[in-house]
Amino acid sequence: MATSRTHRIIAMTVLVVLSITFIMPFVWMLSTSFKHEAMIFPPPGEPPRWLPITDVHDDEGRQLVRYQGQVVPDMGADEYGLHQLLVDGEIVTAWNHEVEAVLRTGLHWDNYRRAFEMMDFWQNLRNTLFVCFSAVLGTVLSSALVAYSFARIPWRGRDVVFVLVLATMMLPYQVTLIPLFSVYSRLGWVGTFKPLIVLYWFGVPFYIFLLRQFFKGIPEDLSAAARIDGCSEFGIFARIVVPLSKPALATAALFMFLFQWGDFLNPLIYLQDHSQYTLAVALQQFQSQHESAWGPLMAMGTVITLPVILLFFLTQRTFIQGIALSGLKG
Repeated sequence: MATSRTHRIIAMTVLVVLSITFIMPFVWMLSTSFKHEAMIFPPPGEPPRWLPITDVHDDEGRQLVRYQGQVVPDMGADEYGLHQLLVDGEIVTAWNHEVEAVLRTGLHWDNYRRAFEMMDFWQNLRNTLFVCFSAVLGTVLSSALVAYSFARIPWRGRDVVFVLVLATMMLPYQVTLIPLFSVYSRLGWVGTFKPLIVLYWFGVPFYIFLLRQFFKGIPEDLSAAARIDGCSEFGIFARIVVPLSKPALATAALFMFLFQWGDFLNPLIYLQDHSQYTLAVALQQFQSQHESAWGPLMAMGTVITLPVILLFFLTQRTFIQGIALSGLKG
């Protein structure tokens, strides 16, 4: 008993340490998104600061800065980019290296405001959601139909064809990338969303395998009883198998949604207009165009990452159930 408890404590300790290790990059990104630009990279010799730091404003909303030992309001920049400071009732101009922002512990929301101004977030979000939901719908419908055929309908050569379908998973994506691009180019689909969507309406091998394993676990007696009552094969699929397979279907949909949300390579190759970019490509473009704006970059990275995390936590029970019942658990 004591040995079993010790093993459980060791296992939990290892899991906690690994969880903290994996979550630290996200926590650092979240913290950086709320930091003032001056404190994202600490001065030489000082350790990194985890707590968010923001600037201080006076009652009129003007930023306070230190200039020659005084705390004065910054009136903004002039046409030459110099700071205009209100010192003893007079406007004084100063260079950037002569001015130091007054900072305090707090959330620097200005990074998020600047991020949304620098990036067409809502357009990119619409593009991403359109691609995600179209691919998810096509994957679930097509893969479920093919998986039902492999699992519940006996036909000559079924097992051989199933092995061939699984064998396509052994081909690296880089091998089929150029042939696929050539086909889509001849069809005139390059520069549209079709290459990101149409392919998933013809079945995806991994989800066909996942759903086939789940369908094989449904008792055959239910299908036999339905056939006796005169139900067609499609009716059995739609009225019996699909309602009983909601965990597996939800798992396939969640897997595909997460993949499409974070997919970078396919949109980068096939989309040519900035107005068509998904969030993953738009974020990379944001980084290349504003590589020194680390605060807004971390803010936009946080905004794009949070929906995926929330989606997983809201659906984790269905996700785990679908994995466990489809035979993919370890």
